[in-house]
Amino acid sequence: MCHLTEFPEKEILTILRRREGFSRLPYKCPAGHLTVGYGHNLECGISAEAAEFILRQDVEAAVSAVKGAFVWWNKLNDVRRFVLVDMCFNLGISSLKRFKKMLAACAAGDYETAALEMLLSRWALQVGARARENAAMMQSGKWQ
Repeated sequence: MCHLTEFPEKEILTILRRREGFSRLPYKCPAGHLTVGYGHNLECGISAEAAEFILRQDVEAAVSAVKGAFVWWNKLNDVRRFVLVDMCFNLGISSLKRFKKMLAACAAGDYETAALEMLLSRWALQVGARARENAAMMQSGKWQ
């Protein structure tokens, strides 16, 4: 297997970026393969390192979205913040904002009601154990 360091890295990357072009969204290349980034064939999968990098970026985006959406964010402890970040990570911020009763209960510090509202949702039916764990953490304020 060749390593990039065996070649003039700067030139190779510059030329490939120009030739492939960048797409942040997946698309079908001329050969019909699902592709993203600079010509990465998603059908070949991604490395564990790439997955970790993407995970960190996605978590940072979820934290930023939740923190920016709810002025009472700072009143929550780390565990309850995590629950909202996890829900945002899973659902997206626009879907999380639809949990009006749960969010109102969080804002009021009524974590028992917030947990109950989580469990009464369609989301809870879809994700099962994840919702039950998050609801327990929201109610108790403790890591599960």
